[in-house]
Amino acid sequence: MKPHTYQFLVGVFASMGSVLYGYDLGVIAGVVGSTSYAALFKANAAQNGAVVSLFTGGAFFGAMFAGPAGDVFGRRLTILLGALLFLLGGAIQTAAQTIDYLYGGRAIAGLGVGFLTMIIPVYQSEIAHPSIRGRVTGLQQFMLGIGAFLAGWISWGCFTNLSNDGQWRIPLGIQMFPAVILATLILLFPESPRWLVDHDRAEEGLATLAKLHANGDVSDSWVRAEFAAIQETISYEHEHEAKSYKELFVNPSAFRRLFLAMAIQAATQMTGVSAIQYFSVTIFAQIGISADNALKYQAINSILALIAQACCMLLIDKFGRRPTLIVGNLVNCVMFIVATILLAKFPPDTNSGGTAGWGFIIVTWLYNISFSFACGPLSWIIPAEIFDTHTRSKGVSLATMTSFAFNTLIGQITSIAVAAVGWRYFILFAVCNASNALFFYFVLPETKRVPLEQMSTVIFAREAPWIVVGKRSEAYRAAAAAAEVEKMDLDVKKGEV
Repeated sequence: MKPHTYQFLVGVFASMGSVLYGYDLGVIAGVVGSTSYAALFKANAAQNGAVVSLFTGGAFFGAMFAGPAGDVFGRRLTILLGALLFLLGGAIQTAAQTIDYLYGGRAIAGLGVGFLTMIIPVYQSEIAHPSIRGRVTGLQQFMLGIGAFLAGWISWGCFTNLSNDGQWRIPLGIQMFPAVILATLILLFPESPRWLVDHDRAEEGLATLAKLHANGDVSDSWVRAEFAAIQETISYEHEHEAKSYKELFVNPSAFRRLFLAMAIQAATQMTGVSAIQYFSVTIFAQIGISADNALKYQAINSILALIAQACCMLLIDKFGRRPTLIVGNLVNCVMFIVATILLAKFPPDTNSGGTAGWGFIIVTWLYNISFSFACGPLSWIIPAEIFDTHTRSKGVSLATMTSFAFNTLIGQITSIAVAAVGWRYFILFAVCNASNALFFYFVLPETKRVPLEQMSTVIFAREAPWIVVGKRSEAYRAAAAAAEVEKMDLDVKKGEV
């Protein structure tokens, strides 16, 4: 098996944890929108918001704990812990007899997902070759899309064919199956070679690196060069870099990367994606679309998202991170402007669900294609690759916590805001997408194909300017391009590209 293929398949298996998160994103709209759920729990808008947001609130703390856990116990054991926590929470949710049990199950499952979504892209970035790193870490969003796809069609099927508690219990129970597979098999896969070297297990790290990149040949020239670079970088980091979270804030280079990673995650949530995913039934009702049709259209939406995510994985290492993210946010902005106009001009009492409704559906599909090609995958790819080995786990942990903090905010307020101000709520997301594009134009450097060990010396050097456009940043852009070309030349010599 070719090394790139092996790395990709390891990344695919690890990202089964992302299936859990994606499944929950897709399933919860059907749960809170089901008639049997409403009859049993009699939940109001605030309680429905809590059912949604306690999951992401739990994930916030899971991401916080995953950072130290990933550094101390390793990437694989942290993935195992996340899967076990998710299984416990999933069981409590599925068997819930009161809304308090549902709250508890959601929080515990969220805790597990926080562990998984934080550590998986770190693990993937550390096992992948630079030439396919974007493709491998992009699996996080693609597998999230797989989960949303499964949830969308399962939720719609249960909603339309069942009227008892199985309408929402069956979709919630099914989500435990991928967690069982992940927990059972993760320890059979290789540990991160960078983590092994960082924990004085150099020989094991070299053997793992060779297994990943040269079919086990420890004398391979690329493996020896990469191993030497990892050792040199980690040795320097042990002397100079982060010993605690404090260093991420006092070290200028580390803080710049932390700020960028957290900003990307916050900006991604403010594109409006979570509002549509969590409350599709409520939002589609604003234009007169019924609950069963809303779930059906969201299920179709999940297919389009998968196609877009697959295209991203194939093309992101060619197009680059920076232009993709900027253009994606601009497209999102246009789609939200059109959707807001449709919601304002054709409320439910105009009975326009058949005409304007189709316009709204198509716009949400186009928005989802844009988000799934650009913002979604890159929100995981960029944070996972910009940190050095010693700060990566802590930095990605804080970035993922930011994602879940904003996700929790959106989950809690969307139902209430839609009820209170209707279409005006969506102006917020049009504005945020526009400001996201402007922000990334000025501060986001290009990182495609740059080796992880050169991020600190090339793109995020201490003296590098934060503003990446203009003459001051020219030298650093040129250095990044040179690092990319140098790596590609080495790949060509190996016959791997």
